Amino acid sequence: MKKNIGSIERIIRAVVGIALISQAFAGPLGPAWWGWIGVVPLLTSLMGWCPPYAMLGISTCPARKD
Repeated sequence: MKKNIGSIERIIRAVVGIALISQAFAGPLGPAWWGWIGVVPLLTSLMGWCPPYAMLGISTCPARKD
């Protein structure tokens, strides 16, 4: 799996994921299960790889300068 998520996007995904998961514990704004959707952006930020990006050929990683 080649990384296809840039560092800024990884940070944003991690923050959003943690915020959504915290809603499941701190008092949900809606159904409690809704907060667990935050696991997806959190995991993709930790791995640095997004399956839909890979299928669509999208990459937000900067180009390598070899």
